[in-house]
Amino acid sequence: MKRLFLLLSLAWIFTTDSSAQDIYYEIKHKAEADVSAPSVNPLIKQFSRFKVEALNYMAIKMKEEMPDSTADLLDKEALSLNTFLTIYTNALVENSQQPGTHQVKVISAFMDASYANPLFNDSDKDLVLVFFKDGNSLTRFSLDTDWRRAVLAVQEALKKLK
Repeated sequence: MKRLFLLLSLAWIFTTDSSAQDIYYEIKHKAEADVSAPSVNPLIKQFSRFKVEALNYMAIKMKEEMPDSTADLLDKEALSLNTFLTIYTNALVENSQQPGTHQVKVISAFMDASYANPLFNDSDKDLVLVFFKDGNSLTRFSLDTDWRRAVLAVQEALKKLK
């Protein structure tokens, strides 16, 4: 009986390890496909390009700064990044008929949530703020973001704007 339990436990562990980072890779592969597809809307390409860069940055920094972190953390951050961008897209659409000053406040709430919630506290600001500083980008967010905290922060900020 102990042997059966041990074998089942090992099988579960190996199954869990092989499926680790599924969410991260699914989001990344979808974004890469959108970037490379010629028929995809340019706005979707811009959002997807940001996703790819943010996910690549996150994976590299986690290996460097958090070598003991689990794939589960990478999955949770990737899912939160996706959620953040979905909330952002919905907010842009919902507020498209609002005055320009209100739209600026909404966009600023997202930028602030991204910037104010770093995951790695990376000192290379030229790298992490490349999208943030680009006035032509719709995804003006920091690459160094704890996306789980940023989602919570932006939800709170949006409540205050209503």
